[in-house]
Amino acid sequence: MRNSILAMTLLAWSGLSVAAAELTLNFDDPKGFTDVRPTNDTRSRYSERVVAAFTDSFNELAAEMPAGYTWQVTVTDIDLAGDVDYFAGPAGQALRIVKDIHSPAIRFTHQLLDASGQTVLSGEVKERDMGFLQRLGRANSRKEFEFEHKMLEDWFNKTVKPALND
Repeated sequence: MRNSILAMTLLAWSGLSVAAAELTLNFDDPKGFTDVRPTNDTRSRYSERVVAAFTDSFNELAAEMPAGYTWQVTVTDIDLAGDVDYFAGPAGQALRIVKDIHSPAIRFTHQLLDASGQTVLSGEVKERDMGFLQRLGRANSRKEFEFEHKMLEDWFNKTVKPALND
């Protein structure tokens, strides 16, 4: 009974589709990115977490676009905020030390198409947030890769949103 109620609820929600662009997202050689170094995980697992987090970020941005748009994105490089120091922690444990000199950066190419297939916006993006530590907020409430997500969100609001025709 409980499963059938859950299934009906999910079916009801699926009928309430939210307008969103179709996103095609690729990561070009994530193992070769500038800085996707783990502190307490294997490199492959950490790389998977980074790719998943950036996929979520791009999906959130695509969800803000009207239906009918197609956004094709290929991420070519990521440099996470901070830097890994392999001898900073107790007993030689690696820690990611976040200082303003290690700002987050991302490189990607993208093409945004409208419903008729016309290119609205395209190009190569080289984004770096030099003032990422100047943002207000509680340091202990930050989620993983929040600096990078905020950098993408700022770029999106400044560059993509003005190009959209609602």
